[in-house]
Amino acid sequence: MGRGLRGLQAPTGPLDCGNSGSTMRMLGGVIAAHPFISTLIGDASLSRRPMGRIIGPLTEMGATVTAGPGDRPPVVIHGRALTGIRFAPDTPSAQVKSAVLLAGLQASGETQVIEPASTRDHTERALVAFGATVNIQGRAITLRGGQRLSGRGLRVPGDLSSAAFMAVAAAAMPGSDVTITGVGLNPSRAGLLDVLRRFGAQIDTTIEDEWNGEPVGRVRVRHGAMRDLVIAPEEVPEVIDELPVLATLGTFGGSVTVSGAGELRVKESDRIAELVAGLRAMGADADERPDGFQIRSGVRLTGGTVHANHDHRLAMAFAVAALGATGPTLIEGADVVAVSYPAFFEDLERLAREG
Repeated sequence: MGRGLRGLQAPTGPLDCGNSGSTMRMLGGVIAAHPFISTLIGDASLSRRPMGRIIGPLTEMGATVTAGPGDRPPVVIHGRALTGIRFAPDTPSAQVKSAVLLAGLQASGETQVIEPASTRDHTERALVAFGATVNIQGRAITLRGGQRLSGRGLRVPGDLSSAAFMAVAAAAMPGSDVTITGVGLNPSRAGLLDVLRRFGAQIDTTIEDEWNGEPVGRVRVRHGAMRDLVIAPEEVPEVIDELPVLATLGTFGGSVTVSGAGELRVKESDRIAELVAGLRAMGADADERPDGFQIRSGVRLTGGTVHANHDHRLAMAFAVAALGATGPTLIEGADVVAVSYPAFFEDLERLAREG
């Protein structure tokens, strides 16, 4: 049962967000309006991720929020009555946007978030599904505080970010033809499919239903001519989670160049440094850049030993790259895939066997 706005009770101990930055940021927005003190903690990986971008707006709304050195967890939130704000972040982030909107739902007055670039809109769609009125004009999202939400039954679509690993493998491996069913086809996630089309893959999408305001359907991915791929800064917000596996396309054919993705350095790991180091260990011709990377084509991977570094997306990206290597690859710490896709290796093995 729901508790209503500002209906939560004080926790009896720290709130453990595990490996999830999304949980820490969005939960921070929810509890900032509650009149008690909460401490948000996480695992070793999450404890290295800066939280300053939610500390600023939540403090401006009236909460008292502190964190450790470098604005890293633990995050201590002394919730108070909040006031709506007009928030224009410098860096696009769906997680930060969501934190502010969830706080704004419980604040007095209106809260508006003006994005520098469009980001994923699952939170806006969820709020509407639960009965809120959300005004969206271009990149400005506005909601009035104090709106009452109504509980409802929900179905959760398959995650396109998880499906991305199989989609990229299909795009990269000659003769591949993979159909992914029951997957969410939210337009704000379509950047992945657009990038794969530019690479040369044949992509067909079919919307079959709508769940909770989210379009749901199937995606068919077939291997095609492989071309050089450039992902520009304005594209990055829509494919930020998929960039590690998209990088592996450069190890199959066609170079991959990414810029404007400095956000990758503060994910579960420094995904730029660790991705480039891992692909190099497998034999790739790869360079790290301050805000991105370049993976050059023409070099066949040999395989080798790589480290997941407590990062589920790196572990899965290395596994996709390993499909094209001439020798075996050992991914140390690969069990971290359980964070988001526990059956990943079983599904990948089944696809490889059926192919």
